[in-house]
Formats: sequence, structure tokens, C-alpha cells
Amino acid sequence: MGSLLYGNNGAAVEFEDRALMHLQIVITGKLRRRESFLFSWTDSAAQGSGRSSIWLDPSIPLFYRYRGNRVPSINHAWIDAMTASANSGSGLLFTIEPPLPAPISIVPTRTAS
Repeated sequence: MGSLLYGNNGAAVEFEDRALMHLQIVITGKLRRRESFLFSWTDSAAQGSGRSSIWLDPSIPLFYRYRGNRVPSINHAWIDAMTASANSGSGLLFTIEPPLPAPISIVPTRTAS
């Protein structure tokens, strides 16, 4: 379980390392372009199952802390979905990972001899 620490008071939000890596890619892309935006997520049952939001701005310190030492593989469909959300008027809404597309099977064709 990793953490996103935000602001000078170090407000911490916990996400699984894999989810946090995907969020880091999306958030960093927006902040690199000096874009401020709203980031929202659903709280865990341990935190009351509510919803939370923070305003992300390039001038506010942001720190990603991972518990594991392995870099996860990237699901580009997840990145695309969260990027589209981040670019919308409602801001970035954390969503669960969509399933990876099934691999395409290529069956060789027979040639006449």
C-alpha cells in the first residue's frame, strides 16, 4: 500500500502501489503542463466509505511513497481513462483498473500447394 502525500502538512491518501503508479503518470502529466485540477476518490470502508477530493496545483508539494520495490506493468487503457477524466470539467476521478484487452490470436492461413 503506497501513499500520496500532498501539501506542507503531508496529508496522506493511501492507494495500492499499482494504482498509485498509474495515478502518478496521470497527475504528473497534468502538473507538468502547469494545469490545476480536482482529484476525487471513494474512501475505503475503514475510512467510512465516503468520498474525498483535493485540488491539485503545481505549486503545492506532492510526494509518492511506494511500499514495494517493483515497478508495476502499465495498463494504457487505465491511463487513457483517467487522463480523459482529468481533462474533464469534473476533474480526475480515480476508477478501478479496467480489464486488459484480450490478446489477438492470429491463425495462419493455409496456402494451396
